[in-house]
Amino acid sequence: MVYGANGYTGKLVAELAVKRGELPVLAGRTAAKVAPLADELGLEYRIFDLGDPTAVRDGLDGMTTVAHCAGPFSATAAPMVDGCLAAGTHYVDITGEVDVFEAIFARNADAERAGVVLLPGAGFDVVPSDCLAAMLAGELPDATELDLAFVAGGGISPGTLRTTVEGMGTGGRARVDGKLVTVPVAHRSTVAELPSGPKTVVSIPWGDLATAYRSTGIPNITTFTRVPAPPKAIAAGQRLFGPIMRSSAGQRVAKNLVGRIPGPSEKRRAGSRTELWGRVRDANGRSVSRTLVVPNTYTFTADAVVRVVERLGKGGTPAGAHTPSSAFGADFVRGLDGVTVG
Repeated sequence: MVYGANGYTGKLVAELAVKRGELPVLAGRTAAKVAPLADELGLEYRIFDLGDPTAVRDGLDGMTTVAHCAGPFSATAAPMVDGCLAAGTHYVDITGEVDVFEAIFARNADAERAGVVLLPGAGFDVVPSDCLAAMLAGELPDATELDLAFVAGGGISPGTLRTTVEGMGTGGRARVDGKLVTVPVAHRSTVAELPSGPKTVVSIPWGDLATAYRSTGIPNITTFTRVPAPPKAIAAGQRLFGPIMRSSAGQRVAKNLVGRIPGPSEKRRAGSRTELWGRVRDANGRSVSRTLVVPNTYTFTADAVVRVVERLGKGGTPAGAHTPSSAFGADFVRGLDGVTVG
């Protein structure tokens, strides 16, 4: 099942699955939005609201796996996970939200008892960065520090923007001595040695603060990206607008505005790529770095989700809460379309 199939990314996942010979059931909250796509692709569809636990359980009846594409996952992940545990359905989503990862990982014992795999972050968030982190940890097993950075091109979807808005009031995050801590926005900057050349990147609260720690056990993790403003300007903006974005009114207005922005076109996706860089260090100062180049984040996400569902369908993944690399190994990313490992 693809839940949230009418959304930007959900539609990409559904279309790619059909192109590869799969017949997913499409689902969402509103028939008027889901039915036209189901008719276009010749697929069955189901309508249920995640606010109704019984409807969720019934809606998942007979499904082996659900690819959950309806964010923001801070609101939608928990009820879908509950439904999957009750129905015996594997759960896959495309979140990048640190707290959502942490909440799902906390359900590990529940998933083991239910015989279910919970695999959040099965798209760009966080398949390439998680696999990159696991590769680096394998090369330097005693690493105590991990830096991960990405520079993405090709635009952003309304759903991703709404999730970004939701996080604007919370400030920065980092993993320090094994604990998630709140830090100032852009509290660190570094130079990422990317295939296209060195780029200055600043720290952001990214999903790998949860997933890379679970995959590698490295106690100190910072995640970075390139932004079009100096770190001091970003920090000043957070101080100024943070209180506004923590209010329900600020969230509502911002989400309504970004919801009107269309996602990137097929042409723009095809003409862009994303670069990732990672570096680990140990207590003796030894370091190892690697890079990845992947297609546009949304193109990559659709491919990754379909491949994850295929792998789960073959069995062999132990029940429980997983990261992409803990489920399928660090080399999983190498088998995805258009990926180059440096």
